[in-house]
Order: sequence, then structure tokens, then C-alpha cells
Amino acid sequence: MSGDRDERERPARVFTPDFLTELFRNPLDPGYADAAARRRENPPPAWRTRSARTVTVVVLLLLGFLLAVAYRQTLEDEPGRSQARSGLVAQIKERESATDQLSARADQLREEVSRERDAALSGSAAARLRDLEAGTGVGRVRGDGVVVRLADAPGNADAVTGAGAGPPRVLYSDLQGVANALWGAGAEAIAINGQRLTATSTIRSAGEAILVDFRPVTGPYEVSAIGPGSMKRRFEQSRNAALMREVAEKTGLSFGVREADDLTLPAAPEPQLRYAEPPASPSPSASGDRSASPGSSDSGTSPSPSGGGR
Repeated sequence: MSGDRDERERPARVFTPDFLTELFRNPLDPGYADAAARRRENPPPAWRTRSARTVTVVVLLLLGFLLAVAYRQTLEDEPGRSQARSGLVAQIKERESATDQLSARADQLREEVSRERDAALSGSAAARLRDLEAGTGVGRVRGDGVVVRLADAPGNADAVTGAGAGPPRVLYSDLQGVANALWGAGAEAIAINGQRLTATSTIRSAGEAILVDFRPVTGPYEVSAIGPGSMKRRFEQSRNAALMREVAEKTGLSFGVREADDLTLPAAPEPQLRYAEPPASPSPSASGDRSASPGSSDSGTSPSPSGGGR
């Protein structure tokens, strides 16, 4: 008797249907079926059906007309755009050719000036001038040194392991860091892709382009340096070289250092020097405070032509 009583008091087990199974069996919402049944019981008037069809046809015709007008307008404007694009390309090529010719002419004139100057000066004065030009970057130099090569990653990062995560492109700060590390390793002259660095050189970026002295350079980037025999060892032991090796392992950038014999680095363009002149009648300061000179600065300056890092 007690067993029968327990079975009667125990609540009946309720089995809930599987939601996904029910969803696949009856994919339509019940409201659609109810609406279709009401439509069969009370069909709409014939004039409403004809009006809806007429409005649909008119809308489709208008859309087709607008698409046809837009397509025809695009075809009519294409020759003008192509002609304008061709004109711009022709102008760019013409300006590039004129720039190359002017650069070659400037090099010829520079060599003529150098020959005339050497002929006018004595032997010791000319040798001292050539040393000063080589040190300041306005003279062509030749010797043994080091070439540091940097190239963008191929862009095949592994989505599973995460290898290649990070910026896969060479940044302007990378070139800055390599140049500074080479100066610190004892470099006497440095050029990036054939562009000589001086004490006033800048390495900056403009969008995706890297500018050296406001001239674009493209990868792969080769930083050539002339210096003592220990320069390669000192550069590889520098902090920047270690950082670039780590970045190359993580991002896939190409970073290599090799010794090079008989390097020739071109001369930098003639700098535009500015001179400061005192005023004609300096007025005494009303207060006893001492003013800072234009060339003074509390912060230290770096002997390298550029700064920055990754």
C-alpha cells in the first residue's frame, strides 16, 4: 500500500521537445499559416490585387530606366576620365624625365666646379677641402664597409600559431634606428638606397611612403655605411640590431647584415645654408634677465642625422 501511495504522489515527468528538432520540423512561424488561412477565407478584392501588380510593374520600370540612364552616363564619362588619366600620366613621365636631366646636369656642373676649385687651390688646401666634404656628406666617398638590408614581409601570417603578427612593413623608424646604430658603431659615411645622409638629413614617412631628405625610397632598403673593420661587429652587438632581429622573427621582415668591399657612396646635394646676422642697432634689455642665444638648448643633441625607433 505504501508503494502505491508513493507512486500516486510522485509528479508525472514532463518531456520538453527538442527546440532544434522542432525548429527544423516546422521552420515557418505559425502566424504565416494563420494569415494564409485568413486570406483563403476572405480573399482581397480583385481591384486591390490589380493595383498592387500595377504599382509593382511601374516601380520596376522606373528602376530599370534609372539603371539604364546611370549606365549610359558612366559610359559617356569614361572617355573623359581615361583621357584625363592619360594626360596626368604623360605629365608625370615628362616631369620625371626633366628632373632626371636636371639632376644629371647638376652632377656635371658639380664635377666641373670641383675640378676648377682643385686647380685654383694648392695641394694641401684641396686635400683638406676634400676631407671636409667627405665628412659633411657633400663629397663622394669610397671604401670598405657594411650593408644592412631590410625588406617587407611577404604577408603570409599563420592564422593558427599567430606567427607573423605585427607590422609586416619596414617603418621609417627602423631605418632611423639602423642609421643611428651605424653612426654609433663608427660609420664615417652612410647612404640609404643611394641617398647620402648628412647632419641635416631627415628620415620620415608620408602615408605609406618613406622619405629620406623628402625623397621617396622603396624597398628593399639598403643602408650602406663606410667605416672601420670593427663596424660590423659593433653594429651586430648594438641594441637596435637585436631589436631588428626580434622584429624579423616575429613579423617575417627580412633583416641582414653583410660586409662589402669597395663601396662608393654618392655626394649629397649642396645644402642651403642660412646665416644669422646681428641687428643693426641692438637695444639693451630693459630687465636684467639674460636671454638665451638662438643656438642654445637645454636638451642634448644627437650626432646622428636622425632619431627614433620601433
